[in-house]
Amino acid sequence: MAYTSSSLHLHKHLLLPKTNPSSSYSRPPPPSFVAAAAKINGVNGHSSKKSPNGKAQINGDGKKGVNGSGRKKAAAQHINGNDRIHLSVSTGGAGGQDGFGLRVAFQGAPGAYSEFAAKTALPGCDTVPCRAFADALAAVDGGAVDRAILPVESTMEGTALRNYDLLLRHDLVVVQEINLFVHYCLLAMPGVRAAEVRRVISHPMALAHCGRALARLGVDREPVEDTAGAVEMLRSNRMLDTAAIASPRAADLYGLDVLAHGLQDESWNVTRFLLLSKPPSPVTLPMDADAKTSMVVAHRGGSMMVVLKVLSAFSSRNINLTKLEVINNNDGGGGGGAAASAGHPVMILDTSARGAPTLRAFPHVLYVDCEGASHDPRVLDAIKEIERFAVFVRVLGCYAADSNVYDLQ
Repeated sequence: MAYTSSSLHLHKHLLLPKTNPSSSYSRPPPPSFVAAAAKINGVNGHSSKKSPNGKAQINGDGKKGVNGSGRKKAAAQHINGNDRIHLSVSTGGAGGQDGFGLRVAFQGAPGAYSEFAAKTALPGCDTVPCRAFADALAAVDGGAVDRAILPVESTMEGTALRNYDLLLRHDLVVVQEINLFVHYCLLAMPGVRAAEVRRVISHPMALAHCGRALARLGVDREPVEDTAGAVEMLRSNRMLDTAAIASPRAADLYGLDVLAHGLQDESWNVTRFLLLSKPPSPVTLPMDADAKTSMVVAHRGGSMMVVLKVLSAFSSRNINLTKLEVINNNDGGGGGGAAASAGHPVMILDTSARGAPTLRAFPHVLYVDCEGASHDPRVLDAIKEIERFAVFVRVLGCYAADSNVYDLQ
């Protein structure tokens, strides 16, 4: 599928804490990786207090989230000649949900970041590993599991994770969101030293996120299907000249040594996950809930005019947008490689069609997240206005807004 570069992102829940007139905040330079022996206070120097349900949050008070008034100032810790960010941690649950009795499908092997995100969002849930993201969606679509979890965007990659495309092809609804701080570690078989490592394996995105650290190590890089799968491969084959990039919890799960912490090039590395269910949504939100609604708006042409009309529909009703992404098919116009030359449209399952749901093709699509529940009269009016000029509108889900960032430590 071809995408233009004309995307506008409003991911305020993934931004660093805002400054205010009485204080200043500057982002430190990208840090180098920290040897395991020099690790201080958890992830990249992060403190890691636990909430009552065992989850740790970064820069949130359980109510205000990342930019909440309960945020403590970030402090710098000098480690190995580099400034490292210390983030405050507070208590509270991920959306206040209880996962006991629920089965959640995720892509990857046990120990994958998606699995940890699922267990953080729904404490007590049973997780079901799947080979591919499409398999996870098919599992919930077919009733084999209750939920599926998908990573959809990150601070380092934007929405390069095109799992929205998969979501659009299924009759599923978004019922929850969670933001997870992704901390990469270098893992090896017990007793293996860093100087003995000749190759590093992991998911292609993890390898890309840790490019500078791997360049300093001078090792070969080999992509595999996922981070936890790399750890599983390392352990099962007893590879003594190879290390894997994965989470610190994966090291505990598979009994491996952590050679280095914080390999990621950017110290602030957050991924947003969405939890999906079959409709109707099993989550009921009270009228006064801090909610978010996600939708997709499809049209045939005049992209800029449609964007302006969508913005007007929400701004005229004083509704804030937290995401607006414009996807345009290039029709083979170049700049996007083989996918662009193929000119594939965006396929969306029309669940409102008479009879069986039907897949429809659209050249232009807008992904929109707005503040407010889908049953809020203002949001309803905005959607009705958009439906008058757009070819197709589908609400992807209404769920509790959770701007906290959760840590694995």
